[in-house]
Amino acid sequence: MSARLLLIGPPGAGKGTQAQRLSEALGVPAISTGDIFRMHLRNETELGLKARAFMDAGDNVPDTLTNDLVSDRLSQPDAAAGFLLDGYPRTIDQVRALDEFLATHGASMDAVVELVAEPDVVVERLKKRALDQGRADDDEAVVRHRLDIYAQQTAPLIGVYAERGLLAKVDGIGEIAEVTERIESALAARGILFTA
Repeated sequence: MSARLLLIGPPGAGKGTQAQRLSEALGVPAISTGDIFRMHLRNETELGLKARAFMDAGDNVPDTLTNDLVSDRLSQPDAAAGFLLDGYPRTIDQVRALDEFLATHGASMDAVVELVAEPDVVVERLKKRALDQGRADDDEAVVRHRLDIYAQQTAPLIGVYAERGLLAKVDGIGEIAEVTERIESALAARGILFTA
């Protein structure tokens, strides 16, 4: 089925894990700006080199770079019937850019799932991920800085999507399968049904 969804929540709330599970269940691509940026970093592209300084400091990549990258990705054939965004939009300006992109394609968002997680739980999760995956952007000081940025810039988006009647709040803490089930129930209540 066609579904245009956004997963929103603080760093470490489990968005990436849930995006992959939901992507498979819905048959739409999971589009993660973090994964796209990391791919550019690995390949040392021009964008990757520009993004590296921001990411290593725990800052968000500037909107203009991010908007262009996401618009390009959403224009790919596999996203025509729907997608699941993870990590974008993060700012009100990015919401506007996404709205404009969707409007030019005669589409709109179907639902926004907010994964809710306490900051201390997130810090512990990401410290563990840093050890498991060797990620420099997951040390505690960087994580707390990212949480501050999230609170300042991204949390206001929750109000925007709530006003539009698109927001579903879901507890992001617990076993992965339990969280997936909570998300599927919240989406089913909005008429978004799963094929798998």
